[in-house]
Amino acid sequence: MKIEWKTCAKIVISLFVLFLAITYWKTVSGFIGMVFGAATPLFIGAAAAYVVNILMSFYERRFFGKTKNKKLLKIKRPLCMIIAFITLVAVLAIVIWLVLPQFVSAIMLVVDYIPEAANWIVEQLEKLEYVPQDIIDMLVSIDWNSQIEKIIKAVTSGVGNVMGVVISTVSTVLGGIVTAFLSLIFAIYILLDKEKLENQADKIAKKYLKQSWYEKLRYVLHTFSDSFHKYIVGQCTEAVILGGLCAIGMGILGLPYATMIGALVAFTALIPVAGAFIGGGIGAFMILMVNPLQALIFVVFLVVLQQLEGNIIYPKVVGSSMGLPAIWVLAAVTIGGGVMGIMGMLVGVPIAATVYRIIHNDVNGKTEEEIKKALA
Repeated sequence: MKIEWKTCAKIVISLFVLFLAITYWKTVSGFIGMVFGAATPLFIGAAAAYVVNILMSFYERRFFGKTKNKKLLKIKRPLCMIIAFITLVAVLAIVIWLVLPQFVSAIMLVVDYIPEAANWIVEQLEKLEYVPQDIIDMLVSIDWNSQIEKIIKAVTSGVGNVMGVVISTVSTVLGGIVTAFLSLIFAIYILLDKEKLENQADKIAKKYLKQSWYEKLRYVLHTFSDSFHKYIVGQCTEAVILGGLCAIGMGILGLPYATMIGALVAFTALIPVAGAFIGGGIGAFMILMVNPLQALIFVVFLVVLQQLEGNIIYPKVVGSSMGLPAIWVLAAVTIGGGVMGIMGMLVGVPIAATVYRIIHNDVNGKTEEEIKKALA
């Protein structure tokens, strides 16, 4: 077997680069981290563009699907993009408007309830013979209102060097604003030129990849995109329905914070499996501060609603479009949450669905057939 000198040169260079990477791993990893940190706005912008593109494409099909007017076609993309951004901002503003004021009032209610709860606990401890009297006397002597005021003052005024805290806060806020602005610019450019960028990436892949690898790459990317698209649309629709039913049911039952908890449940329901329970747990705690019996009624109502949602609403709205069995949905949420927190819980299911579909098709010998169908 004849080995060309070019092949030997490539092997030697690859081994040398690998040796340098291992020897100077701290420097290499620091450089890689710096590059990824600098590219953070691009990643955020690409993710935002993907989400906005779903709405933008819907508006384009809805309002400009059959038009052949050249003037309208010129403004189709920027107009639909602006409407999509306005829609997302409006939804976020409505959720904040519904949740924040009542959430703040509930927190203040909890703060006002702490002294009364502390006194009740002390009274219960006095009835027990196992608690030393000096501890009970110490608890009775505590002025809980003044202690709460001190805690609030410490939190609001900050700890340590005030100037350092101010500078750190200002720099963090400015850094976040700059990142958000750059991400928005990247997202706008991606949305306006998405076909051009897709064609450029397609040409590069065709140039530097073998035909078989090129087709497999397109198949994998198409499967990822399809899974994420179905997940986002289905999960958002299901969250709106669940939140609306929660608010309506709480209103009928006369429970407090109906609109706020409904919006909160809808927002947290974007997280599969555990999302609605997170929102429901916060809502139950807030109602508990007002009326324990109503909190119990809310928990029973939410459990019934969850059964209705899990057995009727979710299969109808999302159905089996994700193609992922329930056990793997739970596993994806658990692992994703453990690795990346809330973000991992959000993206874990579509990623798992993509991997599941690819492995399922490969095991059952349907890969080539799926590739042709995806690229058709």
